[in-house]
Amino acid sequence: MELKIFRDALPAAGADCTVKAELPLETEILISDYLPPVFKLVKCFAKPVVLQKQLQTGKLTLEGYLRCIVYYQGEEDAGLCQTEQKLPFNKVLELPEFTFTAWTAQVEGQTEYLNCRSVTPRRVEVRGAFGLVASVYTQLKTEVITALSDGGIEQRLTTLEGVRRTAVLDKLVTVEGELAFPSLPAAILDLAGTVSVHDLKVLNAKAVAKGTLSVLCAWRAEGDNTLQSQSVELPFNQVLDVEGLSEDCRCLCVAEPVGFTVTQGEGDAPSALSATVMLRLRAWRPYQLQCVADAFSTQYETDPVPQTVPTESLLCALNETTTLTGSGPLPDAGAKILACFASIGPAQLLWQGKSWALTARVVVTAFGENSLAELESYEKTLELALPLPTDAPEEAVLYPECWLSTENLQCRCTGGALDVSVTVRVEGAVLRRSVSSCVGNLALGEKLAPADPEISLRIYYAQAGEELFAIAKHYHVSPGQMLAANDLAEGTTTIDKARRLLVPGA
Repeated sequence: MELKIFRDALPAAGADCTVKAELPLETEILISDYLPPVFKLVKCFAKPVVLQKQLQTGKLTLEGYLRCIVYYQGEEDAGLCQTEQKLPFNKVLELPEFTFTAWTAQVEGQTEYLNCRSVTPRRVEVRGAFGLVASVYTQLKTEVITALSDGGIEQRLTTLEGVRRTAVLDKLVTVEGELAFPSLPAAILDLAGTVSVHDLKVLNAKAVAKGTLSVLCAWRAEGDNTLQSQSVELPFNQVLDVEGLSEDCRCLCVAEPVGFTVTQGEGDAPSALSATVMLRLRAWRPYQLQCVADAFSTQYETDPVPQTVPTESLLCALNETTTLTGSGPLPDAGAKILACFASIGPAQLLWQGKSWALTARVVVTAFGENSLAELESYEKTLELALPLPTDAPEEAVLYPECWLSTENLQCRCTGGALDVSVTVRVEGAVLRRSVSSCVGNLALGEKLAPADPEISLRIYYAQAGEELFAIAKHYHVSPGQMLAANDLAEGTTTIDKARRLLVPGA
């Protein structure tokens, strides 16, 4: 007799890997004529901006640029000044070879070392390296057996649940507006911002993201070394074309500003502000699929081939803020804090005590003027540990798809110490990978020997927690016959207490 096998496909969790690479930084920055010459270098920063990611068999290609920023003290009491340069890169990361039908790559990193020196008052040499960390997660279309019939087959079904990754979109958009200064700025030292997406509407193959870009500008006026700040909020409404997106998807949209341009207006007109924002859209479609977890035949010998099916589920979404504080002594108790910046290292999930937490290192850099009127930089490192709103066990396999940004940062000098307070926003999702065991294949073997006609019933001493299906499989009888012979309720799958069971003859 031929056994009928019915199959279907599901998006199983595929291969995953984390690779590291180094981006060398070697450049010379020429100080523009409209900027003061260099008197003293204060601090140099590097930050990568990844514009394109492409996954192919055995390699991940990253395209973008390193944003190199140099802060210095200008000559002739010019105060704190800033210049920067963008260094394009195209980096190929070698990966193990694996197949996939959907994928995502989270790219983070931190500065390994960075040295800068002033060759001349108008030429700065920068040497260093930035360490990239790329975490790749894939999904793979996998077939499973959903039903069996004929040949006296008995089967135990289980339901697999997970999410199908339907959208991974990173898109650069431009947000424009105006920035009004009370007086003509002599230098703009920093432009930073945060973006909040407060409304996301999902349609078929489209998404509409509405939000607000909050920009904070640090600047100083002509003839004044005191730093001032100017802020503006710019609303935006962006339509995104996303193939495969539908209204039943679970979506998140996170935005990050990656660059700003200010063009001075004529006369008393406000300056034109243009911001480049990276919109990151992620979408998952939940699914449920029944598959055969175990099977046997009441008429034939069977030897099921097991199949391990890894699935991926959306554990929780994150949109939280947490405030970190710290304090440390300053080398000059009389220092005056002028400005401060924060950089956040790679995020990872760690088991802490009795729960999971999202952790990252936050480094705050403060610029100050010491008692000799020279500019210095001071650093304070803070540790972020945000508990997850979930009760996943310690052995769970989790990974974050999150982005961290600074919402509020304050630094002040109190009694010779640097006091720091920084509010960090965490946006994104945490996914969980689980493994289920199913029947991958099954064939009918030799016909079972006829039952002894003189034995109509057997007695089996079952223990609490034993599966009724396993007992029926051992004796090659139908679980339905076991239910009827022992007057058990329909749908009983597990023996609740120790008892004798009657096993009908085959």
